[in-house]
Amino acid sequence: MNQTAQTNSHDASANDPRVFFAAERTFLAWIRTGIALMGFGFILARFGIFLRQFQWMREENVNGQQFGASIWLGVTLVAIGVAVMIAAAARHVQLVRSLRDGKPDFKHPSRLGIAVAITLACIGLIMAIYLVIVSRSVMNTSPERTLMQKQDNNGLVHQASNHSVDDTVSRLQKMIAGKGVTLFALVDHSGEAEKAGLKMPPTKLLIFGSPKAGTPLMIAAPSIAIDLPLKLLVWEDEAGKVWITYNSAEYLRDRHHLPVELVSNIAVVAGLAAKAAE
Repeated sequence: MNQTAQTNSHDASANDPRVFFAAERTFLAWIRTGIALMGFGFILARFGIFLRQFQWMREENVNGQQFGASIWLGVTLVAIGVAVMIAAAARHVQLVRSLRDGKPDFKHPSRLGIAVAITLACIGLIMAIYLVIVSRSVMNTSPERTLMQKQDNNGLVHQASNHSVDDTVSRLQKMIAGKGVTLFALVDHSGEAEKAGLKMPPTKLLIFGSPKAGTPLMIAAPSIAIDLPLKLLVWEDEAGKVWITYNSAEYLRDRHHLPVELVSNIAVVAGLAAKAAE
């Protein structure tokens, strides 16, 4: 009797369109979940690009912090979204077949749901740690440092240094010598002021260059000779903060209408400043 009733119940479920509609709604819900995961993954991948652009806007440091972790997390979420939709499709086909056979299996919890939940929880934990690290990096950039690292309208770039004026100059001298570039002069403005009985914060100017790099520039645009050799000014402000100031390569390019292929001959100054400031 009981077996007959159970068989009739299975037959009724197999012929009840509401059961199939419910299965279809569940399938569509999984599709929406997959699409949401893919969309969120795309947003997360773009988040790293936004952070890199934000870092560049604030510090103009092409060698600044990298945010590639968000790209990998985003790609992972997109891949999970695709996997969820494929698994949901396979599960839906299996469920419909079992309903038609009158043998639906609901004895076990949704393995797909549990797997997605655990995976998303792990990714969420990784994202939380990642965002904490990124936020600390961004917060550690003081407003003063951010302001002074932007390029002025006159082409000057101010790079904050983590060292004293003398130590920064010493680091620059070693790097210039290591590149085989000639240091033509080291002008100690503050030292000369002291000799004259005047006081000013430590201020030193390095004048350096290479005929191999400078000559092609002067042949292409003779007026650039007024800005050559290259210069790096190391100075201390009223608050005791040390800065490295130089003319940006883009400013010199536009000022003297330099050929694009020769701009790299003067772009080395930015790399020197950034390295010395570390």
